Amino acid sequence: MQYMLMFYQPAAEFEQREDASAQAYRASWVAYADAVRQSGISLGGHGLFPPMTGTTLRVRGDRRQVQDGPFADTKEQLGGYFVIDVPDLDAALEWAARAPCATSGGVEVRPVFVTTALAAA
Repeated sequence: MQYMLMFYQPAAEFEQREDASAQAYRASWVAYADAVRQSGISLGGHGLFPPMTGTTLRVRGDRRQVQDGPFADTKEQLGGYFVIDVPDLDAALEWAARAPCATSGGVEVRPVFVTTALAAA
């Protein structure tokens, strides 16, 4: 089954991405990403630029509403993701628990809606 692991990080961790003194922080993410890829479960994934670089689009009637980020006054923001293929939710949760941000932010684990699952049903 496919799951998306969405990594939510506090603002301070986004700042560490650019901080030359944060080698341990970067090394922890490199090690985690390497482990996911080497396990053979990765279907793809990427880190994301900080929230202030994003743009949200909403269509209301025939008008577009465009808002530059950041968007929500939250303690954590989406920092990246992996899509993995594992046997079940328990396996996905095991990989989520290994993410560096699991102790400082959080990891949302959500099943991926795969259209081939509809054909089999």
